[in-house]
Amino acid sequence: MEFCSNCGSRVIQQIPDGDNRLRFVCNNCNTVHYQNPLVIVGILPEYNQQILLCKRAIEPQKGRWTLPAGFLENDESTLEGALRECAEEANAKVINPELYALYDIPYINQVYVFYRAHLANKEFGPSPESTEVALFKEEDIPWDQLAFPVVTAMLKRFLSDRKKDHFEVIQEVIKR
Repeated sequence: MEFCSNCGSRVIQQIPDGDNRLRFVCNNCNTVHYQNPLVIVGILPEYNQQILLCKRAIEPQKGRWTLPAGFLENDESTLEGALRECAEEANAKVINPELYALYDIPYINQVYVFYRAHLANKEFGPSPESTEVALFKEEDIPWDQLAFPVVTAMLKRFLSDRKKDHFEVIQEVIKR
């Protein structure tokens, strides 16, 4: 950050009074610019023991497979955002969503919140964000073509939980 979004003056990095971290601070209007982790929300959709994946049409990881997910928007709950992302990326509607996973990824300043759910029907398809959308049996998941390590970790955990027919909410920290 170089300029204050409030007044346009140059910012400096300093530890504000009462704080313990370097922040971008505007000495002109005294605005402290806090930078916080981004929240990514998504759905792990299932239909008849198959998992719905989307092939990314956009960067990062264009051309690789992922679960329908994206950034949480202001003024929406994590569930609302996850349902929106599923509709935007896969043109899919799900039913009975349940909180499934919370992954902290401090080294990239992100937090992932995922729900597992069932597809309401077999209607889904590509979108401006996904070139392909498909259902995969466990043995057909393109493990070497998955976009993000968090998706790989969650899918492995989900498949293990599904075999046991026991799903607990996952809370993990993914380190570099």
